[in-house]
Amino acid sequence: MSSTVLEEKRGTKTILSGDQAVAEAAKMSNIDVVSAYPITPQTIIVETLEHMIANGELKAKFIPVESEHSAMSAALGASAAGARVFTSTASQGLALMHEVVYITSSLRLPIVMAVANRALSAPINIWNDLSDAMAERESGWIQLYAETVQEAFDSTIEAFRIAEDPRVSLPVMVGLDGYILSHEYEPITLPFQEDVDKYLPPRKPSVMLDPAKPVSLGTLAPPDYYFEIKYRQERAIDSSLPIIDEFDKEFSAHFGRSYSMIEKYKTDDADYVLVTMGSVSGTAKEEADRLRAQGMKVGVLKIRLFRPFPKQQVVDALSGVKGVGVLDRSMPMGSSAPSLYQDVVTSLVQSRQLPTSLVSFVSGIGGRDMKLTDFEQMFQEIKTAVDGNIAYRISYPALRG
Repeated sequence: MSSTVLEEKRGTKTILSGDQAVAEAAKMSNIDVVSAYPITPQTIIVETLEHMIANGELKAKFIPVESEHSAMSAALGASAAGARVFTSTASQGLALMHEVVYITSSLRLPIVMAVANRALSAPINIWNDLSDAMAERESGWIQLYAETVQEAFDSTIEAFRIAEDPRVSLPVMVGLDGYILSHEYEPITLPFQEDVDKYLPPRKPSVMLDPAKPVSLGTLAPPDYYFEIKYRQERAIDSSLPIIDEFDKEFSAHFGRSYSMIEKYKTDDADYVLVTMGSVSGTAKEEADRLRAQGMKVGVLKIRLFRPFPKQQVVDALSGVKGVGVLDRSMPMGSSAPSLYQDVVTSLVQSRQLPTSLVSFVSGIGGRDMKLTDFEQMFQEIKTAVDGNIAYRISYPALRG
């Protein structure tokens, strides 16, 4: 499990898929509006919420729309009017939202969106990788990534707490790997509603649209002002780091589970560390245990918070490590290196704490299975690079031919 169980807390144990768990978390967060368009593999999330609304379990407004672009547009309007808003999407749906995704963060609207991460076309592929969310990495949204169904549930509730705090006031994206988490059933603990209500109070918007008091949002900003507006937006997401940590500690106090921005797994004395994100972290940990039993000092650093990137925490976790590998599940496509690798390496360079070797791994593309043997290969490649004093290399585990 990715979470640290601090003490036994009240709750009901059940078995849910990742999509069902996210829908349950949105319901327990007392959302006011759901606006979404169906797309595999997130459709179950909005179907479940629609059923909850129809049978009276959830007192909220469901807005059916003709596309994902319209879904985010409706969510934007509802949030600007003061509602607590949830939506979800995946892959091409997130790509179609792209324009409004940027507008939402620029208007500082605290929408929470679940993304059942899926590859982008073409060719058409409905399976998992992170190319959809990586395309939005500079959109100004806070981004969390779950390893388990329990973490997807907990992160959704925590996302509303983060987004709506007046010190943050930014939208939050919760990533869960398509099919691997969205359709996988796992045992989880559901908290009692009164405990969620104590952790997540009703939204108190600082600005809201009201026909009786008309205001304009997002109007024209000429060059004299646009630069400063975007700078303040960038400062806002960067300044959210300690607040995110604060609310995770509060979550731990309420529910007994803590995730933090990163998770260090046997990294303290490790010579070789693999940096991961999402559900593959569990497989990486299992292989790390097996190699540890053989005497190889390996560890796993899981990135839970991708935006804002927790630079100092990553640098501290990798201090003294001989070799670092970074696993990306999106293609760099002409870039000098993939997205997660760039952030990890830039953080290390800025701190002047570069290890002997850095290895960029690209794998799991389009839902390609990642097996224990693939992770064994990655750890061995990191060691080989260190032994050969190779500063950098890129590798494609599980690539055939």
